[in-house]
Amino acid sequence: MTGSPPGPDGGAAAEVVALASELIAIDTTNLGDRDLRGTEQPAAEYVAAKLAEAGYEPTYVESGARGRGNVVARLAGADPSRGALLVHGHLDVVPAQASDWSVHPFSGEVSGGYVWGRGAVDMKGMVAMTLAVARRLRRDGVVPPRDLVFAFLADEEAGGRLGARWLVDHRPELFEGVTEAIGEVGGFSVTLPRRHADTSQPAGEVRAYLVEVAEKGSMLLRLTARGTAGHGAMVHRDNPIATLAAAVARLAAHRFPVVLTDPVRELLAGVAELTGVPFDERDPQGAVDRLGDVSRLVGASLRDTANVTQFDAGYRANVVPSVATATVDCRPLPGREEAFARELAEVIGPGVDAAWRSLPAVRTRFDGVLVDAMARAIDAEDPGARLLPYLLPASTDAKSFARLGIRHFGFAPLRLPPELDFTLLFHGVDERVPVDALTFGARVLDRLLRDC
Repeated sequence: MTGSPPGPDGGAAAEVVALASELIAIDTTNLGDRDLRGTEQPAAEYVAAKLAEAGYEPTYVESGARGRGNVVARLAGADPSRGALLVHGHLDVVPAQASDWSVHPFSGEVSGGYVWGRGAVDMKGMVAMTLAVARRLRRDGVVPPRDLVFAFLADEEAGGRLGARWLVDHRPELFEGVTEAIGEVGGFSVTLPRRHADTSQPAGEVRAYLVEVAEKGSMLLRLTARGTAGHGAMVHRDNPIATLAAAVARLAAHRFPVVLTDPVRELLAGVAELTGVPFDERDPQGAVDRLGDVSRLVGASLRDTANVTQFDAGYRANVVPSVATATVDCRPLPGREEAFARELAEVIGPGVDAAWRSLPAVRTRFDGVLVDAMARAIDAEDPGARLLPYLLPASTDAKSFARLGIRHFGFAPLRLPPELDFTLLFHGVDERVPVDALTFGARVLDRLLRDC
């Protein structure tokens, strides 16, 4: 059944909501502590059972620690000489405080046109779409144009060191022949106002779907200041808390330079073409500000960032300690890593030691057969919409798969209502995904994987 048309709505789209709800109800909170037992095993076993039910022979692997469950399955394609396509998603989620939510974060409640709960957006919604489509393809007897590898992964929210990174280092044969991949934080729609070129008057709206083609680097910086411990009533000239606080204050006040990378330039030029509002490369921030809610996400891709996230010092009210430490979440742009590190050292100044743990930036071009297939799949479900590239200011498992030379795109297709502030839902309270967006995404993904 090579090249067969997508299944009807009674297929993957019909079960994706139930799958998303059931996955959300499995608490896979990742606290980031490598010594704790992993929470992903029950979700991985659920996924493996659903795949086996459809006729797959899934591989279950625990990656580096007990309970860190991962599932990988392969669907053979018509042309084994073509590189395989990896479709991946992570099973773990960040913590959620139930008292802050309107519904229980692990209820998977379906109400008001949404599926609610931690992971609905990041990223059990996409996991459900992938699982639903994989099951549909196998049951329909579809032979896709190329091999498809489906991977459901652990530990992404803590950097993937006990998930995708471990699998890449210890089980690379699971991804044999893979040359391209699609994963999270891309493929979602942005509704833009269209203007008449001659009058600048409103001329309706147009949707663009943002495809992630690059990610900032991720550098965890540990700052340490040292001094002489002593009584709080004495005069101290080398108080490490004061030294570190001054460095942190300088860092908070510093603004790294605006750098217009190729993905951001292509995005803003595409938006200008769609909306009729010219893009002035001398003022990229002004163009970003016109993007509405998504400007928060795109704005962070204009420059490097370094945000202090933890500060630890002292043990008694009347004792000056000998050590003070702070953690800084650093996100340099692709190609800016060395310049960023030099600039950061100048801002921090003397008297503070810095230790790094880093993941490199990744990037690819916005072109090729797979991008063309994405565009066809979107156009079939949302005629007249357009794909545009963008740079993600955060990190995904793409960084791990890049170690295998795999070209990566963020494409988890969702057609979103224009009033929904989608970027605010990532790791946020009352995380939810529209039911219609999930069923739309399942249809688009089904079309893409039959045509990739």
